[in-house]
Amino acid sequence: MADRSHTVPPAQELPAQQAEPPGRKPLTARRTITVCTALVLTLIAVALAALSFGSVSIPFSHVIGTITGSESVTATERTIILSIRLPRILLAMLVGSGLSVAGVVFQALLRNPLAEPYILGISSGGTVGAIIAIGLSLGASAITTPLASFAGSAAVMFLVYGIAHRRGQLDTNALLLGGVMIGAFFNAVVLLIIAVFNQELRNAFLWLMGNLSSANPDAIIVVAPVLLVASLVLLLQARNFNLISTGDETAMQLGVEVKRVKRLSYLLTSLITGLVVSVSGVIGFVGLLIPHVCRMLFGPDHRLLLPASFLLGASYLVAADILSRTLLAPSEIPVGAITAALGAPVFVYLLRRS
Repeated sequence: MADRSHTVPPAQELPAQQAEPPGRKPLTARRTITVCTALVLTLIAVALAALSFGSVSIPFSHVIGTITGSESVTATERTIILSIRLPRILLAMLVGSGLSVAGVVFQALLRNPLAEPYILGISSGGTVGAIIAIGLSLGASAITTPLASFAGSAAVMFLVYGIAHRRGQLDTNALLLGGVMIGAFFNAVVLLIIAVFNQELRNAFLWLMGNLSSANPDAIIVVAPVLLVASLVLLLQARNFNLISTGDETAMQLGVEVKRVKRLSYLLTSLITGLVVSVSGVIGFVGLLIPHVCRMLFGPDHRLLLPASFLLGASYLVAADILSRTLLAPSEIPVGAITAALGAPVFVYLLRRS
């Protein structure tokens, strides 16, 4: 009789190390803290620069003076820094971090480097929801527009998911292509709505290109807690994302409830995307570019990839907003145009590699 002393152990008894994706360095608590601390300091530096630069340049010493309460700062400078630029910077942080986290999650669940909210059409769904709310004069509240945008994002996500779900399996290629086509359809719907509600939506074209100039403190107060809690819940799923990235069957063998994790993650990423679109318009390619940069710099482990993308995404969009305010000052370039100019070449590169 054959010797069975060296048979392969059951899947549930596989060592925990197999749950870790390969990286250049093993992930430790010290490395995670070091990377996140460096990214937080980077974010602070970029935010301080954003307070100084703009159509009206303010000396850096006056920016620090505003923060410390110095009397050397003029009332005009204080108003520009605290009432105009600070809300805009906070909004850019929220939008950049939210889109980056959503991009990481979609790429993990779909195992496709091209997945992100803009490419999958989810941003377009959020746009339709928000514009309908504005066109029907429901957008005066800081709550109604985000809710309508989330409803649009969730509807597109479920629609794309339904198209790509075949014979009990999720076809990731069909999901990506379906998202592109549905996104194009909803963009056409947006143009139709603008034509119908022309007077109410006269500024909608700027908003469609991504716009942070109308940062509303009330909207930030509503969006920030929800976005942070949703991002935290996704971060707690980091180990599950590591396993799902290796394949659904492997993840199930190692005890992951794949369907539950995917449903929860799709819902939360749709919520994040809807909230972001409702306050900033459509800003594309952030969720594509930042996760790949973080993956190249820090490795593929989602326990570090998610918080790193959150922080670097915030810094990236604040920096992009500086460019949008200064390149053609005193005129302003929509920040969505800046991110598209930077992200489109990356998309083409990844497409050719895939």
